Amino acid sequence: MIRFLSRMTLHRLKPEAAHNVAMAGLAALSRLPSGGLIERRARVRDPRLTQTIFGLEFPNPVGLAAGFDKQAAAVPAFAYLGFGFCEIGTVTADGQPGNPKPRIFRLREDRAIVNRLGFNSRGSAHVAQRLLGWEAAGKAHRIPLGVNIGKTKLAEDAVGDYLTSYRRLARFADYMVVNVSSPNTPGLRDLQERDALEELLGRLAATNAVQSRRVPMLVKIAPDLDDAAFHAILEIATRHMDGLIICNTTIARPDELRSSNKVETGGLSGAPLRERSLEMIQVARRTLGTEIPIIGVGGIFTGEDAWNTIRAGASLVQVYTGLVYEGPGIVRRINRDLGKRLTAEGLSSIAHAVGTGIANSSIGE
Repeated sequence: MIRFLSRMTLHRLKPEAAHNVAMAGLAALSRLPSGGLIERRARVRDPRLTQTIFGLEFPNPVGLAAGFDKQAAAVPAFAYLGFGFCEIGTVTADGQPGNPKPRIFRLREDRAIVNRLGFNSRGSAHVAQRLLGWEAAGKAHRIPLGVNIGKTKLAEDAVGDYLTSYRRLARFADYMVVNVSSPNTPGLRDLQERDALEELLGRLAATNAVQSRRVPMLVKIAPDLDDAAFHAILEIATRHMDGLIICNTTIARPDELRSSNKVETGGLSGAPLRERSLEMIQVARRTLGTEIPIIGVGGIFTGEDAWNTIRAGASLVQVYTGLVYEGPGIVRRINRDLGKRLTAEGLSSIAHAVGTGIANSSIGE
């Protein structure tokens, strides 16, 4: 029923208006004393899906990707919906409106979205106050909370800009993500170049290392890298980061796209990104071994999609576009399907499935 209402009501609205309505509902849900019946129906309690990663306990491997709750407006709601973790942001140091509207476009025939939001953020100081409020209410850490930070568009000192957000938000985060891969902030992806990335990740890691509480740090990677750049990022991340998120939205437009909205500029997410994401995850896992955890994101709509992503080498998965098209019931469906897969394969833990499907890939060959 929730899935039906999501499609019949929210999808009648323009995409950004629909998102704002959904966020208003989730914010209202977050203010309730508990998740009540919603959480009891949504949460899959299967100990085989539990993992400890980065020293954190994840009750299941299905998380909310960054971009859905940019302002930390509904943090408690995602635990109520059965997610195993959630990631807020991207948050910039200074508040900024993002790009002009319209800036989100549905590609229904392709099960995809194009967005060019451009890091619309109320700023890290505002988000810190929001998170302080959720902590004071005892609602911030029922599931691991990730905080994704990016560069303010007009900031001349990129490293200093990221450090400002880190210092304001690290105390609230169970893990933090350095976003250098959104295609919608001019020059942002230049930070993925070797020297720039070395300086940025090195400075953040050094600052993090001397804090009384060190926060696990991850970097989010673009799908549009060439082989050399991808392997360079893997090498740098191995030295400075605790994990990887693969991958962000793509500027590519596959030939098979059918929707007229494919001509819109911005980052493409959803089903067309699935194969590229799987390929990159496989290469990263084969290159890095089991040393660095990977969070897989891109085109996950079903339990089979999640299972394939985990077998490719991801310990955790995230959904965004799938949530838009399938509604909040997607979390329960994926977790139940993963449990069935474990039973069929005779595995006692989802961790035992990670990387079991790695195959040869053309990247780097």
